[in-house]
Amino acid sequence: MLAVPGEDPDTAEEIASLTRTARSELDVRVGLLGSTFTDVLRGLPEDRAAVVVPLITGPHARTYARIQAGIDEAGVKPDSVVVTDPLGPHPLLAEALHVRLADAGLARADRIRQFSIGAATDGVIVAAVGGAEAAREADMTAVLLAARLAVPVVAAAVDGPPTVADAVTRFREAGAQRIAVAPYVIGPELDHEQLAKLAAEAGLGCGAPLGAHASVVRLVNLRYEVAMEPFIGEVQE
Repeated sequence: MLAVPGEDPDTAEEIASLTRTARSELDVRVGLLGSTFTDVLRGLPEDRAAVVVPLITGPHARTYARIQAGIDEAGVKPDSVVVTDPLGPHPLLAEALHVRLADAGLARADRIRQFSIGAATDGVIVAAVGGAEAAREADMTAVLLAARLAVPVVAAAVDGPPTVADAVTRFREAGAQRIAVAPYVIGPELDHEQLAKLAAEAGLGCGAPLGAHASVVRLVNLRYEVAMEPFIGEVQE
């Protein structure tokens, strides 16, 4: 089950569809934390363990609190639901960020070998959602992305310190002129149109959210597999 921190199901439904294609044996459902999550939980088969994969890239206390509240409200047995870690940090997300920047003309990439062959920017801001903790966790992805792009990359938060504005100031002081924002989000957890508008007003480029990139789908499968390992072990014993 995909837990969506927002009211827009489109991206999650696309990820769910791609996950079903890759893993036809799975019953993949989408639950919006603002509305349908509890009802979807109640509709799951009682004789099967439910794995809840939050569609977030890093720590976000509010999302996990809402997931737990939904589990409590649904009245399901606590040991029948497993909530996974966020999708990141992971090298696959750095790859997806690179592709999204390239799609927006903010990075150049060799499509065959997937590495930078020239910089379209002087610096990139990996913009996470979840405040200071999420920004700290995004540092690893920022380092991986910097290695791919061969330009400085820093992590920031759109909802807490260090802010995107802080990162812009840091780059400007270092002499950077062409700065891009790489939204480190799946999509529903952020108003991307507003972020892109603010970025444009500040003279910054802005990539698209990660969305249903193949790397995101692979990570959803990975989180499911890790969550199911204890259950598989019990069956084998």
